[in-house]
Amino acid sequence: MAKTNVITLDLNFQGKTQAIASYLIRHSSGAVLIESGPGSTLAGLQAGLAANGLRVSDVTHVLLTHIHLDHAGAAGWLAQQGAQIYVHPVGAPHMLNPEKLLASAARIYGDKMDSLWGEFLPVPENQLHVANDAEEIVIGNLRFLPINTPGHAEHHYAYLFEDICFSGDVGGVRIPGYPYLRVPMPPPELHFGKWRESIARLRKEQFAHIAPTHFGMFDDPKWHLNEVQKELDSAEHWLEAAMAKEPPVEELRQMFTDWANEEGQKQNLSADVVKAYELANPLGMSADGMYRYWKKVRMAA
Repeated sequence: MAKTNVITLDLNFQGKTQAIASYLIRHSSGAVLIESGPGSTLAGLQAGLAANGLRVSDVTHVLLTHIHLDHAGAAGWLAQQGAQIYVHPVGAPHMLNPEKLLASAARIYGDKMDSLWGEFLPVPENQLHVANDAEEIVIGNLRFLPINTPGHAEHHYAYLFEDICFSGDVGGVRIPGYPYLRVPMPPPELHFGKWRESIARLRKEQFAHIAPTHFGMFDDPKWHLNEVQKELDSAEHWLEAAMAKEPPVEELRQMFTDWANEEGQKQNLSADVVKAYELANPLGMSADGMYRYWKKVRMAA
């Protein structure tokens, strides 16, 4: 087991448990968070901290796996409270000035932007730190190793800490209680080949636990990474067959949703767990990501 206690904070996204986590790790002068969660879950974050005898001002550092709104949306607010923010170099400009990121998200979410994600504030330059691949981050008595893991997004890191891998989204979405996971494949940077390379890189590391942001810590990292690989292979094979008919993206969304739901039914997922999967990984968005990948990568090859 890990030598340091890691606490999973359930941010209660959209009133749903086991959808988005932030991981809390204490150190000698405060606490580190892996992921800030979105701005819409600040109340859940503060409640989780309070339940562990902490205030927001005790959070000294936040390590972001990537800059998608469900992972990084509250980072600017936490910076205002004094936290130092660490992020992938490709994501750093968007944390300083999130205008383009928010405009892109607004095209997807429309009038649901605020209710889903809340406020996304910029991070002041003097509180933003660019983490380098495989260069250790030392915070008090804690040491974290960022591992560049593109595929889900170009700006994605997994973080190794003691015997845990915080896998962000490159480790898929897995709700506790079922031997099942899904891979979130949103636009615009889904890339099956890079994702497989990222999984191969993680397989070379030594860790006993894997902790995806969606959701929780698991003790079977070898099985977990193998399942991510299987899901990637399955999704890409499905996409190849589906695109042979050249469907419009609206039709592909429905086709993929039907297929994924059928896969889930084979696992006898409860309605509550299906809701958690959909909040953490909207199927229509994965279809959009696959459609863009097909047009931009596969057809250009």
